[in-house]
Amino acid sequence: QVQLVESGGGLVQAGGSLRLSCAASGRTFSRYYMGWFRQAPGKEREFVVSIGRSGARIDSLDSVKGRFTVFRDNARNTVDLQMNNLEPEDTAVYYCAAAVTNAVLTTARGYQYWGQGTQVTVSS
Repeated sequence: QVQLVESGGGLVQAGGSLRLSCAASGRTFSRYYMGWFRQAPGKEREFVVSIGRSGARIDSLDSVKGRFTVFRDNARNTVDLQMNNLEPEDTAVYYCAAAVTNAVLTTARGYQYWGQGTQVTVSS
């Protein structure tokens, strides 16, 4: 029902910035709650941020507060993640995800649709 494609990953030095973008297909994008997750090798998929349908409600992982900002543009069917002051611990594959309800937005099981992921590598 919705296809998600992430972009913007890459290699950056600690303290640098990256902006990830998730492009969604379909005209019902504004109905979805959106989230960003990340997964490092050998680690569980970890919640990063979520954003409500209008962009008003935002939740985020404590370790990224003050560094990461999520925003969506429903007219363009995109949700972006601005990542500043990156740390080596932020290194992971980052995934965009869409949920049809807001029942569970801080864990992967609450999301039904996922992008392919984009690699973020932060060097020290």
